[in-house]
Amino acid sequence: MRSVYFDHSGTTPVHPEVAEEIYRYLTKDNFGNPSSIHHYGRQIKVKVAEAREKVARALGADPGEIVFTSGGTESDNMAIHGAAITNKNRGNHIITSAVEHHAVLNTVKALGKEGFDITILPVDQYGMVSVEDVAAAITDRTILITIMHANNEVGTVMPVAEIGKLAQERGIIFHVDAVQSFGKIPVNVDGLGVSLLSVSGHKIYGPKGIGALYIRKGTRWRQTLFHGGSQERLRRAGTENIPGIMGLAKAVELAMKNMDAESSRLRDLRDKIIRELTAIDGVRLTGHPVLRLPNHASFIFKHIEGESLLLSLDMKGIAASTGSACTSGSLEPSHVLLAMGIPPEEAYGSLRITLGKDNTREDVDYFLEVIKPIVERLRNMSALQEEVV
Repeated sequence: MRSVYFDHSGTTPVHPEVAEEIYRYLTKDNFGNPSSIHHYGRQIKVKVAEAREKVARALGADPGEIVFTSGGTESDNMAIHGAAITNKNRGNHIITSAVEHHAVLNTVKALGKEGFDITILPVDQYGMVSVEDVAAAITDRTILITIMHANNEVGTVMPVAEIGKLAQERGIIFHVDAVQSFGKIPVNVDGLGVSLLSVSGHKIYGPKGIGALYIRKGTRWRQTLFHGGSQERLRRAGTENIPGIMGLAKAVELAMKNMDAESSRLRDLRDKIIRELTAIDGVRLTGHPVLRLPNHASFIFKHIEGESLLLSLDMKGIAASTGSACTSGSLEPSHVLLAMGIPPEEAYGSLRITLGKDNTREDVDYFLEVIKPIVERLRNMSALQEEVV
């Protein structure tokens, strides 16, 4: 049976060159602690500086503006919590959107319980936040705006450059979660006008457990989550994850080298999937039809549960994902789809296909061949169940 992985927004396999780089920093010649003053530590400190330079260059940033973290969730938490607490004497208002990743939404909501005033903006039918809504929500107490670059569930790319310009004009800190966009589309901190920006390694063929936070020089921000040593220029205590850092840097290097060609290739495969699936009755695309990630296609299948669809695909060797998440044993509809105005009964029938570097046209053809009879079978089962009821 053919094996096809279509869940690259969930995680990616570590690139072989990245794996080699990681292994190199697990062995006896490269195991030092960069805080040590002997030659083992000094040589690793140099390598960490080189890795920081690679990540900074990819973002159009200065190396001193990059902090290595354990991943996207930590970067989001550090950015939001640090900016809010540092600036609470200037104001207590935070703006975000209803479709953010839970690493952002739950952090903002937690701050709401600590006395901050929270505005969660609605989105349109495509999952897009309005620049006008952001502008209208700003008050003289607004200290932070946090909007994702691209949505993880439906692939919509947000107007972050326009929001960044607005934030700069008003003197407001602007954080962007770029975990899904980085490595797939251009992410330039000056072009986007961001103060803080989060990225993650395992979304770009790097290892899990490593990420980075960009902090623009001059931003009023201080570390509020970790206390300990003076690592990362006092911005994140704890011995650095050297194999992870080196793996992230290599993954970033490879992503930047291949991004344009790979994005074009994946866009062609994505569009083929969109054309053929939306030709099936009761199947529609979710997310913006044009302003979306090049590897991302998401759908609603009427009268089908997404979980049943995923299990049926898995039995054919195809790994995908759904917008519903199993939480405490109960299936919950996606907060993103609900925010887009999709009824709960339809939101349960979501499917997300996210392509990656190893996917081929043959993979896509196999998927399209397999999914059509699965849809027919599941709909027939659904109709029979309704008759029984």
